[in-house]
Amino acid sequence: MSETTSLKSDVKIYGIPNCEQVKKAKTWFNEQGQAFEFHDFKKQGVQEELLSRWLQHLPWDALLNRKGTTWRQLLPEQRDTIVDQRSAVELMLAKPSIIKRPVVEIQDRIVVGFHPEMYL
Repeated sequence: MSETTSLKSDVKIYGIPNCEQVKKAKTWFNEQGQAFEFHDFKKQGVQEELLSRWLQHLPWDALLNRKGTTWRQLLPEQRDTIVDQRSAVELMLAKPSIIKRPVVEIQDRIVVGFHPEMYL
């Protein structure tokens, strides 16, 4: 089975295609025979409604990747302004690459990162 564009899939993976963690998640779901939809942050962007939905399940700092290249490329004074959900959402909307990856929606659950034990 492979990636699908069907909106009926119970699994949706969000991220960037060349991200190693995203690749691992896609491979894992393929190996399980589980169809999924893939949302490419670079091509499709990130909408505020999507972030709002995720933030109903997760704290904002669980979505913000402070270890990646995008974070490190910010000026220190820019990083210092990210202190709450509002400022984090503004940054994630402007720079979707700063969102931890993958974000996996499985029915009504949200899992951030490659964690197959949490996908079951």
